[in-house]
Amino acid sequence: MSKQERSSIDERTLERVVDFHGHLCPGLAMGVHAAQIARREIGPHSPDEEVVAVVETDMCAVDAIQFLTGCTFGKGNLVHRDYGKNAYTFFRRSDGRAVRVVGRPDAWQRDPEHQALFAKIREGTASDVERARFRELHQSQSRALLSLDPDELFSVAEVDGPPPPMARIHASVPCAQCGEGVMETRVRRLGGRELCQPCFDAAMADT
Repeated sequence: MSKQERSSIDERTLERVVDFHGHLCPGLAMGVHAAQIARREIGPHSPDEEVVAVVETDMCAVDAIQFLTGCTFGKGNLVHRDYGKNAYTFFRRSDGRAVRVVGRPDAWQRDPEHQALFAKIREGTASDVERARFRELHQSQSRALLSLDPDELFSVAEVDGPPPPMARIHASVPCAQCGEGVMETRVRRLGGRELCQPCFDAAMADT
């Protein structure tokens, strides 16, 4: 079985990914490919913390990774590092194997018309006809990406080093200013008072 065959996604699963995210888009398609590489290299869906994903972006791709790998923020096995990179590292706790999956910069060229229409939509100047054309191109661009071999879009490299620590449950303490509970590891101390981050920031702004 080829890498491409092992990385394919059936239409029903794709529909579920799209339902989870809200729409089909090129970013989601990239995430589907990254997640399929992770499943191929590291293993199947993670019901608990067996697999850990470290994502270096907060774009649409991360939703596909959450859905297809089982790595989620709530379980603590999805770690976000705000580097703005189309890059994802996947760890398998059972034996320590890890791979970093990085988008190839020149693997896929965006359609100029699609980009121009997107700019108009963001500016609020697109007509109804232009919006309809954008939706049409958005779908076709996404489908074109999904039809590619994942290994054409991403490079895959082995990673040395341990996975992030397993999630821990911490006690909550009341903020001395607003009274809301805050995780004990996130408390900020100021003048002998235990504050949540927003109240700490507000107090510092007043000094």
